[in-house]
Amino acid sequence: MSLLTITDLTLRIAGRPLLEGASLTIEPGRRIGLIGRNGTGKSTLLAAIAGDIAPDSGSITFSSRATMGRVKQETPSGELSLIEAVLASDEERARLLHDVETTEDPTRIADIHERLLAIDAHSAPARASTILAGLGFDQEAQQRPVSDFSGGWRMRVALASALFLAPDLLLLDEPTNHLDIEATLWLEGWLSRFAGAVLVVSHDRSLLDNTVQAIAHLENGRLSLTPGGYDRFVQIRTEQALQQNRAAQKVADQRAKMESFVARFRAKATKARQAQARLKALERLPQIESVVEATPTHFSFPEPGTLPPPMLKLTDVSVGYGERVILSKLSLRMDMDDRIALLGRNGHGKSTFAKLLAGQLAPMGGEFAPANKLRVGYFAQHQNDALILDDSPIDHMSRALPDATPPQVRAQLARFGLDAERAETAVKRLSGGEKARLLLALATRHAPHLLILDEPTNHLDLDARDALIRALCEFEGAVILISHDSHLVESVADRLWIAEKGTITPFDGDMSEYRTWLDERARLAQSEQQGGTRAKAPPKAQQRAQRKEQTRQLAPLRRQIRHAEATLEKLAAKKKTIEEKLADPALYQSGHANDIATLNTQLATIEQDQQEMELLWLDAQDKLEKSID
Repeated sequence: MSLLTITDLTLRIAGRPLLEGASLTIEPGRRIGLIGRNGTGKSTLLAAIAGDIAPDSGSITFSSRATMGRVKQETPSGELSLIEAVLASDEERARLLHDVETTEDPTRIADIHERLLAIDAHSAPARASTILAGLGFDQEAQQRPVSDFSGGWRMRVALASALFLAPDLLLLDEPTNHLDIEATLWLEGWLSRFAGAVLVVSHDRSLLDNTVQAIAHLENGRLSLTPGGYDRFVQIRTEQALQQNRAAQKVADQRAKMESFVARFRAKATKARQAQARLKALERLPQIESVVEATPTHFSFPEPGTLPPPMLKLTDVSVGYGERVILSKLSLRMDMDDRIALLGRNGHGKSTFAKLLAGQLAPMGGEFAPANKLRVGYFAQHQNDALILDDSPIDHMSRALPDATPPQVRAQLARFGLDAERAETAVKRLSGGEKARLLLALATRHAPHLLILDEPTNHLDLDARDALIRALCEFEGAVILISHDSHLVESVADRLWIAEKGTITPFDGDMSEYRTWLDERARLAQSEQQGGTRAKAPPKAQQRAQRKEQTRQLAPLRRQIRHAEATLEKLAAKKKTIEEKLADPALYQSGHANDIATLNTQLATIEQDQQEMELLWLDAQDKLEKSID
């Protein structure tokens, strides 16, 4: 029996069709990820399922006895504490608790207690507290009024309320946009264990791969369902595209041969009958649409040039606002080839550190030593507020680059997929993803050596996120990445820094080890909260502790291996570029002798660097394998 059935659904917004003849069935307990390019109608579909808008045609049928939960668009407010606000979202429980205090009918009281037992009302405070803790609210914060928190934190409370209700069907629209990576990882675990059905709109690859059982793809107004997570969806879609393209090519070849025959013999009386037969056969040939990707998304960052090491060095630096110190004892170093992910819960100083590096905050103490002529590019989501809604991207970029020519202005916008049409569109008509592209273009207009990205993917679809990953891997400068998207972090960063307890320190390990560390810490905190003792650890805990210590000891070797692999990949790309230049016949025309000599010298240097780096990689890999054995 299905929980939700969508049949031949058509939805239009302002006369523009978003869905036409879309169908989907969700069974109880089924977790489905809803994906599609920005503007295809994913959020509109969720609104129709929730009953906020009526379909133009078709039907949406929801099981009559089932419950549906959704994160409310309006954030909670008022003087209720966070935990009271979450508990109040269960209206049945609140009503029963009120009735049991006011009714005098013994039969009614018994019925109420029976229902409270059935809905597990006694465990509600503990469940609400656990969910709030997972989303970043400690015990002290849970007792504070909702009005104390900003909009982003209130959205977490709204999410907590939806999760707390544990409905039969949970609708989620980009649930990670207001979360840090720690809360995102917790949400992944919660959803993977959730017994109800889920329909989640997300551009977070890690969330889709780790939580859903199928992918519903919204494209050209239709819904198609593919089993598995996002990686499986990409694999199946690629295979289908290849098969469909081969079929289309086969039909095209047949059509071309028939059309050639008709063109040659149609006018000849002796061949007229055959020509007519071929015409009829042409009409019967299937029309197969070749699967051609939409204009591929492509980002590229300007080349920054080199700086002598270190690019940036901090020695016992402190920073904050007014007289309030947020971070202290910062002793860190960055170089041109660094790719650093800055992790830690929201409110622990990540954005403060980013502003320090970007020059928006002055150090309050210590030595802050950037390299001479260091250029920094800073992307932050709050910069959306600084955009002038009636101006176009060209207007914004022209002001940011007053000495640039119109072609140069357009070229910088084109680096991030803002074509001629979108470059001339008023900002108020751009989608969230297009605004993010404009902000990326503005942040990198001066070819920065250091690029600071604070949640760059919140409004980017999956294709744009992949384009950003490719561009960052090709970027020659340093990167500081603050993101809840663990796939982005794992694809780009080779070092992790943690913002915690008023400072920032390097983390010896990768994202997998960081997840393990978070899990261990959460279990320990829960054990201490429940009055557990660490005096005598059980064997399993001792084994976990031993594995953790081994992970810590082996982290430098693993980091060395990752660095070697990344360096070899960059060297291979540079070698390929030089070899392509040397293969160009035009290079060997007169006047290019010096260029040829320079390229050959560069090629020899790269090959020598490759040999040395391969030896380093082999040595580190051998040591790691022996240590594990």
